Amino acid sequence: MPDEKSSKFQVWIDASLEDVWAEITRTDAPIAAFFNSRIDTRRLEPGSRLAMRSPDGKHTGVVGEILECNPPHRFAHTFKFTQFEDPECKVRYDLVAEDGGVRFTLTIEDLPDGTRTEKQMVRGGTMIVNTLKSVMETGRPSVGTRFLFLLFKLMAFATPKKCRSEHWPV
Repeated sequence: MPDEKSSKFQVWIDASLEDVWAEITRTDAPIAAFFNSRIDTRRLEPGSRLAMRSPDGKHTGVVGEILECNPPHRFAHTFKFTQFEDPECKVRYDLVAEDGGVRFTLTIEDLPDGTRTEKQMVRGGTMIVNTLKSVMETGRPSVGTRFLFLLFKLMAFATPKKCRSEHWPV
């Protein structure tokens, strides 16, 4: 089994605690900071399964189980990419009111060292915090991130069949 480690990403956001919480836990629309995925779950409570699906709901990129939901301060869940056979890790989002805004921290725990999951999560962590900051402060992701979302949409036909949402119920 690979060695496991943690990674932490942090940003200060000029927004209210409640607004940032609402954005990272929304289930009614895609979340730009989460690579334009939509959270699908029956309930936002510990023990509930969740899936992060494409905006059209046809593909599921991530599955997990909610570990903690303490509004508006902490949301944590297990995390497994559906396209990889790697072990799951845990992600935790911590929000702290600070200096008229929010200190947002993304912590990835039990990250399997040397895996494709590690590579994607470490690279994606910076994008997540930066995109969340941009969305909360300007109302939309950066131009580069919007272009990336367009590429995701154009390349959806190449998504592995095992990532189809019918294979990943919640």
